[in-house]
Formats: sequence, C-alpha cells, structure tokens
Amino acid sequence: MINQLKRKLAGGGVALGTFITLNCPDLVEIAALAGFDYCIIDTEHGPGNPESIQHMIRAAELRGMAPIVRVTDTAATTILRTLDVGAAGIQVPQVNSPETAENVVRSAKYFPKGDRGACLTRSSRYGFVPGVAEYFDEANRETLVIVHCENRQGLECLDGIAAVDGVDVVFVGPYDLSQSFGIPGQIYHPVMVDAVARALAAAKRAGKPAGIFVGSVEEAKARIEQGFSYIAYSTDSLVYAEVCRNIIGGIKG
Repeated sequence: MINQLKRKLAGGGVALGTFITLNCPDLVEIAALAGFDYCIIDTEHGPGNPESIQHMIRAAELRGMAPIVRVTDTAATTILRTLDVGAAGIQVPQVNSPETAENVVRSAKYFPKGDRGACLTRSSRYGFVPGVAEYFDEANRETLVIVHCENRQGLECLDGIAAVDGVDVVFVGPYDLSQSFGIPGQIYHPVMVDAVARALAAAKRAGKPAGIFVGSVEEAKARIEQGFSYIAYSTDSLVYAEVCRNIIGGIKG
C-alpha cells in the first residue's frame, strides 16, 4: 500500500490533519470527507486501544485519508500493536534523545531497519500480500514515523533526533513545550517563539518536514508561511465545542 501522506510530505507539500480524541469512527470519516489529508487518532489523550482504533483506521482508509496514531509511549509493544492494526504511521510523544528516536524507529521497522515483531495481521492485509519479504519491504518503506518535540530536553538535542534515519517528521507540541519552559499555555511568549524557531530550523537542517499543532485557521496559515508543512488543526472535541458555542451565542445573543 502506498502512503500518499508520506509521498506528499517528502515532495515538499503541505498536509492538513486533525486530532481525533473521541472513540468515534464517524468523526474520522467526516474529517476525511471534509478534505483533511490525515487524522491523528489520539491514544495518548483519548480512550482508544488497538481494538477500538482499528475501526477508526478503517474509516480513514475507506475515505482515502491517512490514519496516523499518536501512541501512549515509546514502548516497543505499544508501537507494534498500533502498527499491526493498520496505522499508516505513528506519532510518538516525549522523544527527548537521539537514542529514544533510534529505538522508536527500530520498533516500527522490520529487519534490516529494525526488529518489529513479525506476524501477518491486519497491517499485512491478513496475509494477502505477494510474500512476507515483500510485505516487510513495503512496511519499512511506507510507515511514517513522527517524533514529538515537546520538552526542552528534547529541543536541546533535536539536531541529533531529527538526523536519525527513519524519522520522517519532527512535530512541535507547543503547549507541552511551554510547560517545559515554565510558561504553560504562553505559546507566543518570546521564549516559545525562539524555541519553535529552533525546532523548525533543526528539522530543516536534517531535511525533514516539520509539524505543529494549531488552534485556528489564521494560526495554520501563519505556521505554513513560517515553514511548517505537517499541520495538525485542533481536536475533534474542541472543534465541536466551538461550533456549539457559536450556535448558542448566535441564537441567544
């Protein structure tokens, strides 16, 4: 299976996505129909597990949208089970050293690039592949690995993290990063402006696309202009809450 999202980013394109935190395949399908390139099924902050997220992954695939999953941690088993149910890629929080990034890649890839456990599950179309070796090559080539820069410790060694072979995207989490700097929520504080610029520069030096979370259309446009190309727009629950507030405010004044 060709990962069109990976191709788009590698070709210098801008990809738009959104976080899905609610355990609802319908929301995934709606996001795809609206035109998002990808969704990030969030098991770190949402209730999803491998059994439930595979239905959300199916919904994304049905409508031609790339299903990325934010995993809960960097454990090899967590990454394995997420990829085995069919995620097109993983988004990994708190990658704060090159060694951690290397371990993440190793867990996400089969030999010779890694040591991901081998089993013909949903990710291999339940064995409906030309051959096991061919599937391993396909998975190594198409699986997208996205690492989070959301801690000042990780920022300090981001050049090394971004340079790891197999890391495809460096994703900046501005709110967690602001907490790490002791200025929670102040994502446009001068310290944060500098930190985000440093993260973007590190990704560019490594020749990797940079991603970031945004909360508005205006912010998305500004981040694209700044040089970010993997844009994660808000979350499903926040978008729904905003629409509800606007409806009530418009009717009741």
